[in-house]
Amino acid sequence: MRRIAYVFAGLAAAGAGTYLVVYLYRWQWQRAMLMGVLLLVVEVLLLGIVMLGRLTRIEERLSASDQRQRELAARQEDTLARLRQPAVEREETRFRWLEEPADRAYVFVPVLMVTGVLLSGLAWVVQRVASATARPAERRLAGRLAVLTAPDPASPDDLEDLPSPAARRSRGRTARLVTVGVVGAALLGALVAGLADFTQTREEKANESEATSVLVQVDLRGPDTTAARRSLAAQQVWERCRDSTSVPLRRATLGDLGDGLFAGVVHPALTEHDRMRLRGCLEDATLERAHLTVVGIGDADADDD
Repeated sequence: MRRIAYVFAGLAAAGAGTYLVVYLYRWQWQRAMLMGVLLLVVEVLLLGIVMLGRLTRIEERLSASDQRQRELAARQEDTLARLRQPAVEREETRFRWLEEPADRAYVFVPVLMVTGVLLSGLAWVVQRVASATARPAERRLAGRLAVLTAPDPASPDDLEDLPSPAARRSRGRTARLVTVGVVGAALLGALVAGLADFTQTREEKANESEATSVLVQVDLRGPDTTAARRSLAAQQVWERCRDSTSVPLRRATLGDLGDGLFAGVVHPALTEHDRMRLRGCLEDATLERAHLTVVGIGDADADDD
């Protein structure tokens, strides 16, 4: 289930990021902000899913550890009880001769003490004889094993100069991390440079045409979709977008053609980039229950009808 959430969240983030760049390129700022907010929400959702998964795994590990501790404690108590049971039984039968009447004479303890003293003396004699006779044998064994010893290094620092396996592994890991970092930085730089070049505003040649004509379709939602409402919505959006181009549109008229179609004429003629900016401003979703679609935009000369 969590993997499905990861997939859907990743697809949503990719779509929101793609449309964010597209709307920025089209100069549709309201839609770009909506996509940016959606991208931020998806990122927070992904972060929450990841954190929830980590917390769930930590809780499962703690629960499993507690259960193992309880099982281990139960086994220890059972084993300890089994070990103590024979000892308790033996304690009941230990030194029964002490419980018998004291008028009987026993020689067990004196005999045991004398025997211990005699065995200790015998062991001391055997140890002394063995230590006296084992030294030559140890020397002969050391002489035989001397041929198997490693030769002394030429310098005490020779072995210290050799890299250890851990150091070699660390160097390899560092090299891989550096390679991945360099490649990632190069890709990120190429992406930033590409986006900057793609969205850069460049100087354009002036349009030599007389004017630019724009054909707009106005669609309204709701019960009140009269012609007056369409005309008011078209005029509001048109007036707001007159300063969206690089040159403010001072001589720009908008006429009603009927059936929701409106035609605008802009003097002087717009460049290609200004056309894009005007189209993006007109089609951006900023007016409630109204949507404008640019049906066509082109240049008009003085001799055109």
